[in-house]
Amino acid sequence: MNTTFLYKSDPARGRQWAEVFNRHRPDIDFRIWPDIGDPAQVRFLAAWVPPKDIAERFPNLEVLFSSGAGVDQFDLAALPAALPVVRMVEPGIVRGMVEYVTHAVLGLHRDMPQYRRQQQEGQWQPLPVRPAAERRVGVLGLGSLGQAVLAQLVALGFDCAGWSRSRHAVDGVQCHAGAEELPAFLARTDILVCLLPLTDSTRGFLDAKLFSMLPMGAGLVHVGRGPHLVEADLLDALASGQIGDAVLDVADPEPLPPAHAFWRHPRIQLTPHIASMTQPLSAAEAVLDNLRRFEAGEPMVGRVDRIKGY
Repeated sequence: MNTTFLYKSDPARGRQWAEVFNRHRPDIDFRIWPDIGDPAQVRFLAAWVPPKDIAERFPNLEVLFSSGAGVDQFDLAALPAALPVVRMVEPGIVRGMVEYVTHAVLGLHRDMPQYRRQQQEGQWQPLPVRPAAERRVGVLGLGSLGQAVLAQLVALGFDCAGWSRSRHAVDGVQCHAGAEELPAFLARTDILVCLLPLTDSTRGFLDAKLFSMLPMGAGLVHVGRGPHLVEADLLDALASGQIGDAVLDVADPEPLPPAHAFWRHPRIQLTPHIASMTQPLSAAEAVLDNLRRFEAGEPMVGRVDRIKGY
């Protein structure tokens, strides 16, 4: 039986994937949705949102790849239990996230939001400069993105800590794990970075209770998913000064409605979910490497744990 790899996402990116596949795996029939060919020959599918009735539509599907770093857009319960689901892990995503978070943390560290407000008011008022070693940064989420971000922040001299549900060890980073260690992690965090996966347990994670455990005036960099954040609680925390400034790259919904309070809030910097984007060429190469692993019976990079949801 011939093998079809079906791509169901941005067609322009799909054409770049096709070039990589044609160059390295001409034995695979690479197709871009909706040109699916013979459904029975589709063994591999890459999608941002997979089609409904996936098992009936593609009876011989062997692997489902996410075209992005997350899989929260997938209804895992609706997918065949034995179907491997693999999230995107590729250098372009990592580099982009490191760039964005480093820029955001440095901006908060060097009081750039306050200087922007002073500029608008015509004020020339220098503020004290603190060394990076005196600024405590904490990262929620210690997956590949979180660890890469922390490596860069450690290299810049920041006092870094990380938190995740399970125990990790990261060079130069004070690692915390589990609900019982979350308060201590938050208490020592001047700038909080959210890189959590979106699951049922992390939905609404950034709420009033969490904000109250941070030092007064802490900064927030949110690059996870929009539903992590309880928006009303952030607005209250900004109003009280519990949160000093927030950099938000994600929202719920996206885009935000025109009248949403975040658009014009003086203490919120908002970007349209651009912190990190899959780079088509390196993404295709990463998928090809996972195909090689799959065919060789080796573990695939980024395979999703259905129980954890990521």
